[in-house]
Amino acid sequence: MNYFLTYTVYVLILSVLMGISTWKLFKKMGYSPLLAFIPFCNYLVILKETKHPRWWAILSYLPIVGPIMMSVFHLYLMDKFGKNLIQNKFLTVFLPFIYMAVVNYSKDTEIEDEEYLTEEQKNLKEQHNKILNISAQIFDLFVTGTGTSAKTSRFSSDEEGKKKDSFLGSVTFAVVFATIIHVFVTQPFGIPTGSMERTLLVGDFLFVNKWSYGYRLPMRPLAIPFLQGTIMDTGEKGNPKDDPKSYVDGVKLPYARLLQFNKPQRNDVVVFNYPQDSVHTAIDRKDPYVKRCVAVAGDTFEMRAGRLFVNGKPETVLGDQEVQHAYTVNTGTQLDIPSLYNTYGFLPVREMQNEKSGGFVYMFQGLTDKTAKEIKALPSVLSMEENIYPKDSATISYKLNADKTAYTKSIDTTQSIFPINKPWNQDWYGPLKIPKKGDVVIIDKESFPMYQWVISKYEHNTLENKNGKIFINGKETNQYTIQQDYYMMIGDNRDASLDARFFGFVPEENIVGKPMFTWMSVQGVFSDASSTYQAPKKVRWDRMFKATNTGEANKTSYWWVAVMILILFFGWEYFMKLFGKKKKEEDL
Repeated sequence: MNYFLTYTVYVLILSVLMGISTWKLFKKMGYSPLLAFIPFCNYLVILKETKHPRWWAILSYLPIVGPIMMSVFHLYLMDKFGKNLIQNKFLTVFLPFIYMAVVNYSKDTEIEDEEYLTEEQKNLKEQHNKILNISAQIFDLFVTGTGTSAKTSRFSSDEEGKKKDSFLGSVTFAVVFATIIHVFVTQPFGIPTGSMERTLLVGDFLFVNKWSYGYRLPMRPLAIPFLQGTIMDTGEKGNPKDDPKSYVDGVKLPYARLLQFNKPQRNDVVVFNYPQDSVHTAIDRKDPYVKRCVAVAGDTFEMRAGRLFVNGKPETVLGDQEVQHAYTVNTGTQLDIPSLYNTYGFLPVREMQNEKSGGFVYMFQGLTDKTAKEIKALPSVLSMEENIYPKDSATISYKLNADKTAYTKSIDTTQSIFPINKPWNQDWYGPLKIPKKGDVVIIDKESFPMYQWVISKYEHNTLENKNGKIFINGKETNQYTIQQDYYMMIGDNRDASLDARFFGFVPEENIVGKPMFTWMSVQGVFSDASSTYQAPKKVRWDRMFKATNTGEANKTSYWWVAVMILILFFGWEYFMKLFGKKKKEEDL
């Protein structure tokens, strides 16, 4: 079932629930009960009767935004029938169709709008208001020591109510507008790790264009806005598996894209959902990663002694790309790391004292060729060597036991080299051909670890290996046709990057978009457990509002333009009020 057919069924189910729980209320408002069952029309009626803009009905069935707007419209409807107490609002939001059905089938439910009230109902309402005002006056006199007239009390109550409604309305639609931008246009992401140093720095905050490779439609329409996968860390610290999810996993939609005119190209910096996320089954709710697309579908990827090759040729390094490598440095005296931080910025390093020589050993996580050359020239440096894994040695990690005190014999595939049956590591890897849509691949004992995730997890088939025989969807076979394109995503900081060398191919359906620009950059905002020293906190003004995917070495920062826009945006109301006040004084 395709995306739009599935979504239509979802809308129809909601419309039937809406009709069943409100048809009598529509009849009491003077409309045909059938209108309560018709999508969009039902909310158009509510907006018309409660005197709100009718175009808001368009928002009622948008993914993620829709549930918010539906709750707002349900509140409007219940308010029209006098259900405006806190407990009524609570039930309307959290048990909408159940509570509205109770109101709908109740015999004493009547409209409380002035224009629909009989003379007797109006007199009763006026008496009720008088009693409330007198009670408020007595309360003020005996409790606060100040008396107010019933007229003043009622005026104050009306004014406060209007202000409250105006404030709540402003907040609601600010949230809705921000949600629309967040879901359908662009999304902010932060860089917490150094896998893309120094192209993207730890503490960079980016806006990502969701339309770069075609807009990927939301797959979980019922979700809390602005939250990626979980609501908060409520269980074991650092273990998201026991945290409450920010979306309803039972209401799901298939993968689909709109207006896909482009696909990721070599050297693009790309944001994608981590394929091996074991917590979230929803593709668009998996953890977001940002890496460089170094090889596309059909390419052959390879690492030789820490250097990257695509289709047998050395990688093309763009002007704004800074590839790094890990180094071990031996010194006679202690290095001034804070001074190096001031010179080079982010510089994660482990410092250890050499008990034999009395000097120090420094394990630099990632240095560019230029930085490595300059550090090597320091007077205290005795030797410097790039860290390269030996050829034909596989990087294999094992899972910890329950109390995390010892390793078991079970292989941790997400932390081990991909695929686990190859004698490869981070520095000596491949050659590996990237799967392309339409490719027919042979599935046997040797290739099974390479394609098992593709067939079962990414392309949603049942896959079994029984005594050396391969079964796909219950049928024995020795080949498989790839259904989508795949990509190789690698970090620029090659020796400090958990990337496709470990988690394997990235499916096209996991692609989110392309970073547009860095809107904020703060050094030291994220701590680094792998480094002895932490970078001092400071705002990197020169990185703010710089484009991220131009390939140019020197990109202009437009942070001052952004500041001017913000001043105008937030100061506009103040200037308008000030202007209006002066004009009023002149008129007097």
